[in-house]
Amino acid sequence: MKERLKKLYSEVFGGGKDPRCFFAPGRVNLIGEHTDYNGGHVFPCALSMGIYCAAAPREDGLIRLWSAAFPDEGVSECRLEELLCCKGAEDMKALAIGSRAKRSGWTVYPLGSLKSLADAGYSLPGGLDMVFDADLPTGSGLSSSAAMEVLALTAASALWGIELEGPEKALIAQAAENRYAGVPCGIMDQFASAMGKKDHAIFLDTQTLEYELVPLDLANSKIVIVNSMVKHSLASSAYAERRRECAEALEDIQKEVNAASLGALDEESFERAAQLINDPVCRKRARHAVYENRRAVKAAELLRNGNIKGFGALMNASHASLRDDFEVSCPELDLLAETAQTLPGVLGARMTGGGFGGCTVNIVELSALDAFREAISSKYIEAFGKECLIYTADPSDGAGEL
Repeated sequence: MKERLKKLYSEVFGGGKDPRCFFAPGRVNLIGEHTDYNGGHVFPCALSMGIYCAAAPREDGLIRLWSAAFPDEGVSECRLEELLCCKGAEDMKALAIGSRAKRSGWTVYPLGSLKSLADAGYSLPGGLDMVFDADLPTGSGLSSSAAMEVLALTAASALWGIELEGPEKALIAQAAENRYAGVPCGIMDQFASAMGKKDHAIFLDTQTLEYELVPLDLANSKIVIVNSMVKHSLASSAYAERRRECAEALEDIQKEVNAASLGALDEESFERAAQLINDPVCRKRARHAVYENRRAVKAAELLRNGNIKGFGALMNASHASLRDDFEVSCPELDLLAETAQTLPGVLGARMTGGGFGGCTVNIVELSALDAFREAISSKYIEAFGKECLIYTADPSDGAGEL
């Protein structure tokens, strides 16, 4: 990949510089979905799939970006002073797709990250030339946007001599997505991309940012990701609506119960407080947030003890809750997860990511992989008349230089 990146850089920007090469992984969340903005726990791992870039600094304040995913769009350009004038998502969108230069909408993620770096008090000493490539599918729920944000910060900080620790990098990247992409995401995606460790998952308390790297010893099993090929957008009104419903439920509870977040409640305390939530829909959303958080806590403990089967059972319960209480699944994801749960050698299966499309994550015994692929593929084509994509994945290190 390093040679490919340098070749692409030379083809796009010429051969006068020797760029440095960087990688940031996507992530799959094993369990703990829609808990991160509710003050709960998540349990993701970084993936061996991600986004790559070759980059070199410029002294003239010009930022030039090119992506192998959008080769026909050419080089997107903006000047540093234009970037620093952006106040929010509308400004960033106008800059990214403005008519004054050839720019593409995907650039809101790297440009937003650079602006967020400046917002955090760091000096941006010049411009950058950056070429991007990826083996991570966009719109699949594997956090390509977070990987892009973390990657831009990793490359820029290295090239500009800025010391940026992993947790701070994740927070700056999250701020970029919140403020400049207009997506009210929690910290999980950026944290996993920045802080991943090979053969480990990250047990993260999103309220305190305390985390533990838990060995992900799947014995004779493998993480298998199935891409429904249904694209979703986390900026959709449905995502914001779920956040609003959770916040409303918490406000009702807080009228009589001292709880800083839904993640502060366990199952028993929630059931005692549930009648305080006036809207039955908000009550369902809160039930998912509380029970899913506890599933994440239990899952980490099970994996510490090597109980893969118990972990898989929690994954199955997670999908049911996301489907029925949080209502962020869709027919394609339901078919993939529910079919997988019936197959021999599948320990657990659930949708992963924001929902309304994207992927399922499955724990499949190695001896059952071929049968799993055949059964899932044929069932999906039969039901929807199109193919799904199936990947095996390994837990990866977080972002860094190649």
